Amino acid sequence: MVRKILPAKDPFLRQVAKPVAIIDKKILEVIKDLKDTLAVQKDPEGVGLAAPQIGKNLRIFYLSYKGRSEVFINPEILYKAPEKLISEEENEKIMEGCLSLPYYYGSLLRSPEVKLKYTNESGLEKIRKISGFPAQIVQHEVDHLNGVLFVDKLLEQKKKLFKISNDEDWEEVDL
Repeated sequence: MVRKILPAKDPFLRQVAKPVAIIDKKILEVIKDLKDTLAVQKDPEGVGLAAPQIGKNLRIFYLSYKGRSEVFINPEILYKAPEKLISEEENEKIMEGCLSLPYYYGSLLRSPEVKLKYTNESGLEKIRKISGFPAQIVQHEVDHLNGVLFVDKLLEQKKKLFKISNDEDWEEVDL
């Protein structure tokens, strides 16, 4: 079922999400809701969605990017490479955004590689390295599970926030 995505100002997003004890029918429904909700996000398009964003206080997120999609349950970052600006092309910075704060973006320092321990939706525990833009998505979604929004990171890193308008112009916004 497609769920409403909570706006950034909702205090629910500031809670630390609770670990999933068992993957039962209820948890599988939350996962389906995450998939359904992310699939309809076209303007702006989303690449990840955490359970707290749809009002579920659980340590689950769903990533869907360039044909790769995966569910992460109880993710734990075991290692992060030193942070830097991540880009898909050498001369192009990725502007990070959030479906809870649509049309607002900022260029954050994130680790280009993480080692992540998690459980998949089949209940299998995995440990693997994720790099590039998917690593940025993972860090953004894990932040959500810890009650942290990307604007918090912008403030912490003294970075600028931009809003994109209808005519595709970037406008700096005060944080």
